[in-house]
Amino acid sequence: MFQHILVAIAFDEEKDPERALQVAAKLADGPTRVTVLHVKDEVPSYAIAYMPEDYDLGLKQAIYDQLSVLAKRFKNGRAVLIEGHSGRTILDWAEKNDVDCIVLNSHKPNITDYFLGGTATVVVRHAKCSVHVIR
Repeated sequence: MFQHILVAIAFDEEKDPERALQVAAKLADGPTRVTVLHVKDEVPSYAIAYMPEDYDLGLKQAIYDQLSVLAKRFKNGRAVLIEGHSGRTILDWAEKNDVDCIVLNSHKPNITDYFLGGTATVVVRHAKCSVHVIR
């Protein structure tokens, strides 16, 4: 059905990736590529000066290790960790890498989502491919 599925993972307490991974597994068949992706917020330059020298590198490695475990659940799975603003970065990566379906979790919207927009809202509004939102 799909050639390349992107599963956007957020490591927040309220966003358990399990349901998104299960949906991706149902949508994937045979040769479908599945990318398990996390967008890490950039650490502000003013804050990095107060952190241990290898903090950011260690954090990136820990996140990538978690993503790799999740990606191994798929025959053609791979882990990707990138930095940026989550909604826009997911869209840009999906377009550059020929993704034809994005699977991501959503949360119950709060007042800030109405003014600023949540990640799922941005992806749904602007994606050039199918989007499956888990609620």
